[in-house]
Amino acid sequence: MRHTLLTATLSGALLLGVSACDRELLTPIPQTSVSDASSFSTTTRVQGQLLSLYGALKDGNFYGGRYVVYGDIRGEHFINETSNLVTGADVWNLNATNSATAVQNLWYYAYLTINKCNIFLDGMAAGGTKVVGDDAGAKYIAEAKLIRGLSYYSLLQYYARPYADGNGAKPGVPLRLNGIKGTGQSNLARNTVAEVYTQVLKDLNEAEAALPASYATANDNTTRAHKNTAIALKTRVYLSMQDYANVVTEANKIVSATAPFTAPTGVKFALQPDITTVFTAPNYNTAESIFSMPMTTTAGDFPGTQNQLAYYYSPPAKIGTEVTGGVGNGEYSLNPNGIIANPNWTATDKRRSFIKQTGTGTAVKNWLIKYKQPSPFTDWVPVIRYAEVMLNLAEAKARTTNSVDPQAVALLNAVRNRSDAATTYTAASFATPAALINAILLERQIEFLGEGLRNNDLMRLLQTIPAKGSAPSKGPNDSGYIWPISATELSLNTLATDN
Repeated sequence: MRHTLLTATLSGALLLGVSACDRELLTPIPQTSVSDASSFSTTTRVQGQLLSLYGALKDGNFYGGRYVVYGDIRGEHFINETSNLVTGADVWNLNATNSATAVQNLWYYAYLTINKCNIFLDGMAAGGTKVVGDDAGAKYIAEAKLIRGLSYYSLLQYYARPYADGNGAKPGVPLRLNGIKGTGQSNLARNTVAEVYTQVLKDLNEAEAALPASYATANDNTTRAHKNTAIALKTRVYLSMQDYANVVTEANKIVSATAPFTAPTGVKFALQPDITTVFTAPNYNTAESIFSMPMTTTAGDFPGTQNQLAYYYSPPAKIGTEVTGGVGNGEYSLNPNGIIANPNWTATDKRRSFIKQTGTGTAVKNWLIKYKQPSPFTDWVPVIRYAEVMLNLAEAKARTTNSVDPQAVALLNAVRNRSDAATTYTAASFATPAALINAILLERQIEFLGEGLRNNDLMRLLQTIPAKGSAPSKGPNDSGYIWPISATELSLNTLATDN
């Protein structure tokens, strides 16, 4: 398995190597390794440590690929084609074990990222801020906190019971908030779900306060954290907690009251007129893409073998004698009984252009081609888009007002009309607030297909994961509804308990 960062044990050995990144995207220094004593001794070295945090987050085993893939294939919209455990067949079947590739690797790479953030924060407190100055230091610390908060939130979505199950009282994950630089520091009991969410929000709130309002380039505004990035992520976090009032509070900071919706301050988020633009190079840095993981053809700066979104979802270039135009390995086709079969997703909807059909008769299959770049698969990986914030707000407004809220309808229309101009909702379209909420939830399934949000939505609402193909459904109380804890963590951390 390819590692873009220096090798470390799960117990958290110090990583000081800087991932290779495109200079235009993250302005890095060359990859290097320096001693613990000197790693924060110059401005260049501090900046290198900061950029290595983004490198860890965007690793193909984490947010550069697999975290996003798992969020979709656990749901009902994809069919496994290869029965390959390395590419998540057990994740799709909802029977992954403690020693499964997915379970162990996602835990490892998430905590690797968290530990790098903790080491960076410790280093800044020990002298890094003095080296770069108070203003730059505060911004760099804020970036680290945002990455740490996002990483902890991501762990909760797979390894812990949803917040709605017991109001956060169930076991979450261990909260490690100090850098681990050697062995013998692994033992730590699992904090509650609520305690972890509290830390996530603390990190994001502190990040918002100290991050810059914007950067000088569109690339940096999409690939580095700024104030509105933190706000956008908080709408997701509060939605997962069913704290709809705070979703509204946060979203109101970056969504105007009326259409055309845009962020009034900071980076001027807005929907792109054409959804296909967002997923077509070189347009990955538009004002709709709030935060994305950039990929390039530079060695070490793309997701790596069997981690890439296009590899999973796009068909092979040839199936039998048929030339498909695909660029991937066809690991997962689209479930013919999933969202693509829903009559509310009209045939003229522009988002249908992300679906590629191959074969004839009983051999027909549909594939997601939202990600188009061939090997080495350099599609930027979306973390959060403005369309999500808008639909987060729409749902929260409908739930908090318990009404067919006019702004909620307008926000839903903005996302739907962008791709399906023939469909316009009015208040009369919905007999009840529940009908409006269901329409918003349906729109999320269409809009974010292949972007990793399906698992989050099923979990936060304690909904049954529907059956698909040969995989059975899983209710909230069934084994497999959430993942077990990594076997490696359990072997190193004697205080950890399994799910």
